[in-house]
Amino acid sequence: QVQLVESGGGLVQAGGSLRLSCAASGVTFRSYATGWFRQAPGKEREFVATFSRTGGYTYYADSVKGRFTISRDNAKNTMYLQMNSLKAEDTAVYYCTADRSIIQSSLRRAEQWDYWGQGTQVTVSP
Repeated sequence: QVQLVESGGGLVQAGGSLRLSCAASGVTFRSYATGWFRQAPGKEREFVATFSRTGGYTYYADSVKGRFTISRDNAKNTMYLQMNSLKAEDTAVYYCTADRSIIQSSLRRAEQWDYWGQGTQVTVSP
């Protein structure tokens, strides 16, 4: 059974940093595409950053490029999202996701991913 558990969310002032973690069980990260999405109140879940299935490529939403860094430790089956220079508009619930067969053209589409964590709240005060 696949389980993804996010942690590291919290309240931070604008300009600050947070590091999110996603611990996985029931999957072997090196064989999966993994990523982060977020959902703000009243909005659809949106793509933040992902690793390709082979882990060789990373992709970022334009809104976070240069500020957020996705990484993962395959040996620990753990993925991270380092978030710097946070803005109020980054406030959302952040979700970890994984999929074994998703294709590259679908990485930015939330509905194409199979497995999701429960989410962790990130709140950035102005």
